[in-house]
Amino acid sequence: MIRHLVLFKLNDGVTRDDPRVTEGVEAFRALGGQIPELTGWEAEWNISDRPIAQDFAINATVEDAAALRRYLDHPAHQAGVALWRAFATWVMADYEI
Repeated sequence: MIRHLVLFKLNDGVTRDDPRVTEGVEAFRALGGQIPELTGWEAEWNISDRPIAQDFAINATVEDAAALRRYLDHPAHQAGVALWRAFATWVMADYEI
């Protein structure tokens, strides 16, 4: 099993209520029901006000490296990534669980 963890930081001047952000969040939240390779899916806003905190997180699980690749290449995932590129940066980690 592989955990795919992504943490997003909104660009300076971009807020959660920006229509682009709303569209991006909706696109990512919907992925859990669109991509069969996902065995676990969470996509939520950070609730911490700590200065080092990121703004949004995705916590996903897939069965193996092949499933991760299929998820990453899936058109719905690619469409969501394209939206987020306009207003955020991110870091990610994939690790075995």
